Amino acid sequence: MRPCELTSRRIPAVCVTRLFRRVCEGIFFWGIGGFISVAGQAQTAIAGGQAHLGASTPFLAQIDPATVRDSWQAGAITTSHSQDTPSAGGSLLGNMGGLRPWLARYGLTLSIQDVNELWGNATGGIGSTNGDGRGSGTGPSYIGITMPTLMADLERMIGLKGATINISALQIRGRAVTQDHLGNFNPISGFEADRSTRLFELWYQQSFLRGALDVKIGQQDLDTEFLISDYASLYLNANFGWPMGPSVNLYAGGPSWPLAAPAIRLRYRPGEKYTFMFAAADDNPSGNQDSSVFGVTGNPADPTSQTIRDGSGTQFNMGTGALLITEIQYAFNPQSGDSGRAASHPGLSGVYKLGGYYDTARFPDYRYNTQGLSLGADGGTPRWDRGNWLIYGIIDQLIWRPSPDASRALGLFVRATGNSGDRNIISFAIDAGLNLKAPFSGRTNDTLGLGWGIGRVTSGVRAYDRARGALVQGNENHFELTYQAQITPWMVVQPDFQYVLNPSGGTGDPSCPTHRIGNEAVFGLHTNVNF
Repeated sequence: MRPCELTSRRIPAVCVTRLFRRVCEGIFFWGIGGFISVAGQAQTAIAGGQAHLGASTPFLAQIDPATVRDSWQAGAITTSHSQDTPSAGGSLLGNMGGLRPWLARYGLTLSIQDVNELWGNATGGIGSTNGDGRGSGTGPSYIGITMPTLMADLERMIGLKGATINISALQIRGRAVTQDHLGNFNPISGFEADRSTRLFELWYQQSFLRGALDVKIGQQDLDTEFLISDYASLYLNANFGWPMGPSVNLYAGGPSWPLAAPAIRLRYRPGEKYTFMFAAADDNPSGNQDSSVFGVTGNPADPTSQTIRDGSGTQFNMGTGALLITEIQYAFNPQSGDSGRAASHPGLSGVYKLGGYYDTARFPDYRYNTQGLSLGADGGTPRWDRGNWLIYGIIDQLIWRPSPDASRALGLFVRATGNSGDRNIISFAIDAGLNLKAPFSGRTNDTLGLGWGIGRVTSGVRAYDRARGALVQGNENHFELTYQAQITPWMVVQPDFQYVLNPSGGTGDPSCPTHRIGNEAVFGLHTNVNF
């Protein structure tokens, strides 16, 4: 899913691993020991965003199937929180002939998300066979994902308050249009992935202090909680979900769709306005350290490092380094989706986030080889630098609503990331956009969005290109116009158009390296079905 993978040597991680295990064990047994004072399941990140920004958020968060699932569950909670059993409304199969109510008696919730996408590239791309950079013959591509999830409420099951277990799997089919035909830094769709049937997430979550603190331990997908813009989750381009910086710079894109990783996540909410989060995770969920970058041998059959080393998602790699990430959130005029709550907080709501991460692994340096000479001019093996970091800021702001309880609303988002330039491909990235919720009368859950993003290639990569006489990469820009429409209570359809300027910063066409990849006009149709 990430065309520009980095590589690193395997490093000792005994101390990090031991500390990680001890913290996990301590918190787990503390929860089992009975120091628990919450009477319910902790709120999901998606539900939290809806509580802060109200009904102005997209009906579905289109980051990956996990956020789609959480979006539907959050909607069901707000409409049926007083019911004794989870509502089956909004699902194609309803109560599954009594199966869902029977499972609910034992604290089990079964959900199945199915995503299908069809994409076509009208111009540009890397499908050209004549080396003119125009991408002639880059036909349509299909990608499909089915994700079943089983969630267990341990309070209902065994009386353990505030405890939840989640397990989900993925069945991925089709071919990714970005990998085959586009060659962008980030996929044209955040749902693109290599074909496989694999374990996705497997975690235990425990709440404390009446829900103010919750801890999640196990195999996790961090892009459902960190670095998220609630408004940007409307869009399909992967950059609007897990942004370009970590997706391109970290091993296999880090612990993000479709690769979860062993992690521990802590979240503390002392009040309605503030949220503090921290996670420690393995930084290389696939365990794949091979790459074609710098001439190091890679895996042509698995260019995105998702299936060769761990196609089943069950190897739980812990041998490269630790990714430490933290985030603080502030909610201004927090709202909820119901009109009564909105009327009591008539001001325009907003959510502001600051965060960053540090990766303890080693990364190849674009400037020097192991002899201290210029890597681009003299070649050789790149020098390895320990550690990598990124900082970010996110703004989600409701800027217009005709009345406090109106469905129609206009929201603005801006997100920026920045990091070092000697061991990364992307130095900084910005994305922004405008969302109009309920653009037409009677279409309460529809959202129209126009988004833009840019990624800047690092000074190290540009110097490397110049030294070896290659085309010097610069900025990649992408624009997206999208419309999310709720067709039925259980189905969302989203037509989409994207235009990409200077794919991969203007790198050369593989069929003719002296010509840059042409600008791309991509049309897509995305569907989500909740079974």
